[in-house]
Amino acid sequence: MDADSLLLSLELASGSGQGLSPDRRASLLTSLMLVKRDYRYDRVLFWGRILGLVADYYIAQGLSEDQLAPRKTLYSLNCTEWSLLPPATEEMVAQSSVVKGRFMGDPSYEYEHTELQKVNEGEKVFEEEVVVQIKEETRLVSVIDQIDKAVAIIPRGALFKTPFGPTHVNRTFEGLSLSEAKKLSSYFHFREPVELKNKTLLEKADLDPSLDFMDSLEHDIPKGSEAVVQGDFMWLLSRCGFGWPCSWDSCSVSMRVLEYPDGEGQCPGGAAQPALAGPHLLPCSPHQDLWLHLRGHW
Repeated sequence: MDADSLLLSLELASGSGQGLSPDRRASLLTSLMLVKRDYRYDRVLFWGRILGLVADYYIAQGLSEDQLAPRKTLYSLNCTEWSLLPPATEEMVAQSSVVKGRFMGDPSYEYEHTELQKVNEGEKVFEEEVVVQIKEETRLVSVIDQIDKAVAIIPRGALFKTPFGPTHVNRTFEGLSLSEAKKLSSYFHFREPVELKNKTLLEKADLDPSLDFMDSLEHDIPKGSEAVVQGDFMWLLSRCGFGWPCSWDSCSVSMRVLEYPDGEGQCPGGAAQPALAGPHLLPCSPHQDLWLHLRGHW
């Protein structure tokens, strides 16, 4: 959610009974404005909160004028002081994949993992147990990157790509119509395209290069990982997040995306723990707590 409309967005997202205290909201509003000024970001988004045993991580992301450029991620433990996280690498993701359990809430905390490594001594080769230490900050970077790649979503038309390459916010975007909002093809992964590059020229013939420059949700595998469902007052996109459960109510979060032109629903909160079973294998209804990481026109 955009720092410029933070209070209203948090109010809408708190309909599930979970949210931030008034002092946390006030601290966030002030500190994110300072982050935007000091780091000279074009926009600052409140990404969400990751629950820890000792303290919680509050996550924000800074965007440049090119909306698809790599985002800068910051974290705070008190909603006042922010620290910049390094960009995620494949090595970080591989290291963090062996860590299980809840976050501690201390960036300097080190997890210990024992693994077997081959050691050569002359002509003899044997395996030796080696204790590998992984900092929680590394794990935090990895998890945020994985969640962004898996479940960051944007409606079609919220961004447009110029002929010169940069991607900008579409100021004329007024939300999706009811008929378009029901289609998975109206939503894209908010990341650099992967599947689009593999399409043939014939498959790209009907695409608008200024709008259809990201991967569509309609071709996601496994099928059924997301669905457009009808609630009591609106249609909404509930995304089960490929196994990343969230503690915030999907109905509350996604309401602004379809009802308000300047709304968005990116406000996850939870322990950032993968589910034991895929969401498409579990019984769920539109009113259950599903993971939703939905970005609209901010």
